[in-house]
Amino acid sequence: MIASEVNTHDHPVLLFDGVCNLCNSSVQFIIERDPKSKFQFASLQSDIGQELLNRFEANSGSLDSVVLIKNEKVYSRSSAALQVLKTMGGGWSLFYAFIIIPKPIRDFVYDWIAKNRYKWFGKKDACWLPTPDLKARFLDN
Repeated sequence: MIASEVNTHDHPVLLFDGVCNLCNSSVQFIIERDPKSKFQFASLQSDIGQELLNRFEANSGSLDSVVLIKNEKVYSRSSAALQVLKTMGGGWSLFYAFIIIPKPIRDFVYDWIAKNRYKWFGKKDACWLPTPDLKARFLDN
């Protein structure tokens, strides 16, 4: 698949650091709570991840942020995390109430966690590979 073929209206795309244990755990958390397969995923390190960042003119200079592309709009850092919870629906969407906290404060907390994620949660030598059942939800397979 190439970036121009990705439809973010039907399936929001979550770009994540593929070697980060926290990020991989978060992706697995979302998958387990997304029975309708709303989300698609790609690692920021992948070719398709970089193509999507370029297509949507998002900053690709850092792997310190999760990026959500939903309805042709780009969200990063705390805004991306809150949009994911909102899109998941159910009780998870209640966390979207944190959007009232000013973005600089939310992103300060997000950046602090992102800066320490490898130290606290570890890092893989290579990107996590999805099981054959989940492979269709990943754009960089």
